[in-house]
Amino acid sequence: MILLAGVLLRPLSLCVSEAPTAKSKGKAADFSVRWEPKRPVNGSPVVFRVTSPEPLKSLSGKWLEHDVFFSFDPQGKVWYAIAGASLQTHPGSYPLELKGSTATGIELSFQEQVAVGKGKYHSTAASVPKQYTEPDPAQLQKIDQDKTLKEHAFAGVTPEREWAGSFHAPAKAQISDVFGTSRTFNGRVQSVHQGLDYAVRDGTPVAALNSGTVLLAQSLFFEGNCVVLDHGQGLLTLYMHLSKIEVKEGDHITGGQKIGLSGGTGRATGPHLHVAVRWQGIYLNPATLLSFQLR
Repeated sequence: MILLAGVLLRPLSLCVSEAPTAKSKGKAADFSVRWEPKRPVNGSPVVFRVTSPEPLKSLSGKWLEHDVFFSFDPQGKVWYAIAGASLQTHPGSYPLELKGSTATGIELSFQEQVAVGKGKYHSTAASVPKQYTEPDPAQLQKIDQDKTLKEHAFAGVTPEREWAGSFHAPAKAQISDVFGTSRTFNGRVQSVHQGLDYAVRDGTPVAALNSGTVLLAQSLFFEGNCVVLDHGQGLLTLYMHLSKIEVKEGDHITGGQKIGLSGGTGRATGPHLHVAVRWQGIYLNPATLLSFQLR
């Protein structure tokens, strides 16, 4: 069962299309959708929680042009899913479109408007070795190879859920940089920080945020030694700048399991751990995901 604090509950508009021999028992007032955070912003992950007036065999969704995969919690009798709004999402109201099917063949479709606000993100400057802002031809070739490798690895979406329960921090350490920071490297190269940095010493054990399968475990030009875990339903976590990788691609990992040691490899100003959350091609704030109380 998912325990959500400060969730928002709104009535839904319901449209029912019946199978030839089935009759609908549901009413619009009997459906509800809750979500956390109750005021999501651009770059925020979101947990949706849906209840229906009668048991459903399946429930699927669409939000911000992304598929939303729902799982059923029989104890709480609620359908829930993790989704998110990208940093590029403009403030506004966006429909969560849901389609359900009962065991008797009744198909239900309904939607709820979910408001997305504008997040507050800051800017910073950093210095890194010149090769990371002015790469030579050989380094450009490596960058292109890494790009192709990542595109191939990120291309698929595993519909089955592998994550279980709450997501936990990869190490006990202070946060040295937050998600969404606009960065300028060496006064010329600009980028947006799409993860969370932990101020850890070189060689600190790094734990998986949740259970999943190792999708990538390689050395990359910008990311350094990098591990990517696939948690299912389009949700990935990335662990960068490691000094050592202790898992291999295809390994099944449990939440809290050590996947490597922190370091300062790749484009890094010094030893630290960069953790990113990627959902169906967009990066989301890891701090928000870590704040959810899930069971």
